Amino acid sequence: MTKALIIGGGIAGTVTAMALHKAGIDAVVYEAYPPGATDTGGAFLLVANNGLEALRTIDAHGPVLEHAFPATRVEFISNTGKRLGDKPMAGAEDGGLGAVTIRRATLARVLREEAVRRGVRIEHGKRLLAAQTGPDGTIVGSFADGGRAVGDVLVGADGIHSLIRRTIDAGAPRPRYTGQHTVCGYTRDAAEPPAPETYRMVFGKQAFFGCTTAPDGEVWWFSNAPAAELSKAELAAVTPGQWRERLTELFAEDHTPAADIVRATGESIVATAAYDLVSTPVWSEEGMVIVGDAAHACAPNAAQGASLAIEDGVVLAKCLRDLPGPRSALAAYEGLRRERVEKVAANSAGLARRNAPGPVKRALRDATMPRRLDRAGTTGDDWQTGYRIDWDEPVRS
Repeated sequence: MTKALIIGGGIAGTVTAMALHKAGIDAVVYEAYPPGATDTGGAFLLVANNGLEALRTIDAHGPVLEHAFPATRVEFISNTGKRLGDKPMAGAEDGGLGAVTIRRATLARVLREEAVRRGVRIEHGKRLLAAQTGPDGTIVGSFADGGRAVGDVLVGADGIHSLIRRTIDAGAPRPRYTGQHTVCGYTRDAAEPPAPETYRMVFGKQAFFGCTTAPDGEVWWFSNAPAAELSKAELAAVTPGQWRERLTELFAEDHTPAADIVRATGESIVATAAYDLVSTPVWSEEGMVIVGDAAHACAPNAAQGASLAIEDGVVLAKCLRDLPGPRSALAAYEGLRRERVEKVAANSAGLARRNAPGPVKRALRDATMPRRLDRAGTTGDDWQTGYRIDWDEPVRS
């Protein structure tokens, strides 16, 4: 293994490149967008303890911690205003790095900057048109600008609508619309902001709401709201004011701060349609493989998408480092990752379905959740957030 082509300069692609660099394998990242095009604005996300620990495996956690703020507790509120309980965010209490909140664009930017600092080459404006295996077993990528690239392996880190997934398997499943939009907003005028380092999660009667307070006092909020599927163009045409009106209506009957926080938000509102991809039957073919959302995309409810993508990149690099050829390395990578990521994706899909239950299930939840939180502590999240990668342990086929 001497050279890897990585398609996509987001979280999965950049982490994979850094991990391969640490493993002694040359990697070039090909990003479709021009420099700076995706570096500002947009939604925010949680990098969970397992994601930060995977970054620590390749010594890349520092820049993320510098640009993020901690999330140490979660509190839960019913649509009636009843406080259902709280729990620590898993990870920090047992010597881990814990969890942090960061804008998605900021996370992608600081990871790219760190990759470049380490000597990783990132080429912008390189939109892949096709990839194929050459007669000598190398992988050839052809780009919209007429350029070509040749490598020993090609990594598809090109997101949920991955071209590489379809190249590997023309019959690969399409992403599934989860029935919800994820809407994010930012406001400095919230009357009841959460305590520092705390996520307030609200089980609204018609939609789910969550918010946290940044160190400068700005409230960052999101809502997973049921809605019909919209095309990318239709989604882009909805104004912040229209989202504000829609969400205010959804939370108007609840006795929670959600409607007031949404109402207090100006133009800083963005929305995405939520899709998932719980299982992809074929992850690799010859020297091509998929990572992150291209292989397995989670509904946003479990807040694990970014962390799983980070884990993928590190595990793939170990496999390519330790095994004799791409075929055996890619098979080992899939064997190490498939069961875990499908379990997390299925769990997130289940959470999405349970966010806005009917009146009987709401009453049952409100009655039982306080006891379940008291009993569970953080142990219920251990299988997700307690995952660790040992960089020095060899991978064996």
